[in-house]
Amino acid sequence: MDAISYERAVDVSSALRAAQQPGTMFIGGGTNLLDLMKGGVEHPVHLVDITRLRGLDTIGTLPDGGLRIGALVRNSDAANHALVREQYPLLSQAFLSGASPQLRNMATVGGNLMQRTRCGYFYDTAFTQCNKRQPGSGCASIEGQNRTHAILGASSQCVAVNPSDMSVALAALDAVVRVSSLRGERTIPIAEFHRLPADRPEVDTTLQPGELITAVDLPPLLFSEHSHYLKVRDRASYAFALVSVAAALQMDGNTVKTAHIALGGVAHKPWRASIAEQMLNGRPLTDATLREAAAAAMGEAQPLSGNRFKVLLAQRSIVRAVNQAAGRTGGVV
Repeated sequence: MDAISYERAVDVSSALRAAQQPGTMFIGGGTNLLDLMKGGVEHPVHLVDITRLRGLDTIGTLPDGGLRIGALVRNSDAANHALVREQYPLLSQAFLSGASPQLRNMATVGGNLMQRTRCGYFYDTAFTQCNKRQPGSGCASIEGQNRTHAILGASSQCVAVNPSDMSVALAALDAVVRVSSLRGERTIPIAEFHRLPADRPEVDTTLQPGELITAVDLPPLLFSEHSHYLKVRDRASYAFALVSVAAALQMDGNTVKTAHIALGGVAHKPWRASIAEQMLNGRPLTDATLREAAAAAMGEAQPLSGNRFKVLLAQRSIVRAVNQAAGRTGGVV
């Protein structure tokens, strides 16, 4: 067993100072990190417990009318907070779709953002061919078991997918991630926070060494009346998405003023369906228009041997989620 030192940070400054030690990792709820450590995937030398940092466990309004969710807010608390449920129901739905009640009671918003991409070959160290664990060793999934893997934005180095439901909703809502380091504070648009694999699949996010997520900011309310989170999975609870869709619309009667659509379960990061959005913006929402936009969203899909079904599943999921968001329960899938 690896030797690990541990300390509990008393404030953000002490946590950031502790992070200067090589091999340091922050731990909050630990719902992903502890699994990775037990499996021999992650090998931290020093753990910094940030669960007692004051000010990072609150939810409050911003001067511009938006909402700030602290990085240490538990997923269950965020899902059931009145401001989130009333003003950002899409995010509340996404939280409640994730994992199990027990895990949501422990998992934090910051930790949710930092989940490692999911792949059986990555999590099982008996398989040595994994570029995420051992860069340059190859990707066993490409020719192996790949039913749950990426159909968009993958590379010859990695085809794993981001597992977070919360992050898909945040992508549709244009959230911003706030981070701190000894160099100061900065903000990262959610679209730029997670990475596509390219030739560095071992790096999942754009966080720099020594940086700590402190909060997630949501822009002022735009989509509360017309939004829906759809998660298609193998079973109704405690399963990752085969495909998920976060759909948020601004409507003028039956015309789509603005559409925001993000997909989960299809890429190394939450995937904005920008082509589909552009095809819907400013147009009446009809069955034909929606099917056309959903098909265009999959225009760049490159499925693998075991997940070709995801292309049609994603198209149908987009149609269903947008119809639900718009209140068109009679629309065809």
